[in-house]
Amino acid sequence: MKSKVYFSKTITPEKVLELYKTLGKELTGNVAVKVHSGEVGNQNFLRPDFWKPVVDYVGGTVVECNTAYDGERNTTKKHLKTLKVHGWNDYFKVDLLDAEGPDLELSVPNGRQIKKNYVGKNLKNYDSLLVLSHFKGHPMGGYGGALKQLSIGIASSYGKAYIHGAGKPDEMWSADHDSFLRSMADAASSVVEYFKGNAVYVNVMKNMSVDCDCCAVAEDPCMKDIGILISLDPIAIDQACLDLVYAAKDDKGRDHLIERIESRNGALTIEAASGLGFGSREYELVTIA
Repeated sequence: MKSKVYFSKTITPEKVLELYKTLGKELTGNVAVKVHSGEVGNQNFLRPDFWKPVVDYVGGTVVECNTAYDGERNTTKKHLKTLKVHGWNDYFKVDLLDAEGPDLELSVPNGRQIKKNYVGKNLKNYDSLLVLSHFKGHPMGGYGGALKQLSIGIASSYGKAYIHGAGKPDEMWSADHDSFLRSMADAASSVVEYFKGNAVYVNVMKNMSVDCDCCAVAEDPCMKDIGILISLDPIAIDQACLDLVYAAKDDKGRDHLIERIESRNGALTIEAASGLGFGSREYELVTIA
């Protein structure tokens, strides 16, 4: 059965909320809203005012985790400062999930590469999850979307190193690349299982650079904005975004982004995730004006 992915070319805060209502999934209880806080110096990340209508509607708490690399988000003190500087605290309740240890360990019994995943321990305080992703390229993963947010995004600082190292955090930057990509799929599966279907995924195809929002020095966007997508299936929504990039044949920047995705074998993360069975690459794209 194909997963439904709703799509609109209109990119506004109000349209995000409209698509959420169209999806028809009510997120109940304490709602964790995963965003990308943006590395200091990055010009492409989506600001808190863009997400405000939908976050307010679900009554959620914006959540993030510390990074595993040098920058302004790799310690709790610096990350809390960055969240404040970027305005997240002005709009929302904010929870740095791994501000204090120990991490929450999630089992990945069916993992092809890793059998456990380390996430910020405060995740246990939430009943449902809204994943707000800025779809763009990525220096290591090839692209960043819902699956990256579920895996690297929700992993603690240690958990990020664990995924990058395919189970060996000391090999974070030297592990086999495809093993890293499969580890992301494994980690994402554990978070999906943790919330047992109480999750919604939004991908916004805007400001699409070949670089991630984690880059303090990032290339400017190379493609024209495409639109907003929303789904209950994190695999389907990422696959739909890739397909939309490939379909944009008249966009002069398309090949630059595709080169980034293909040179990092980015589609392998989607393939591996599909193999784990927590979503489908087959989808029905429902266009909303």
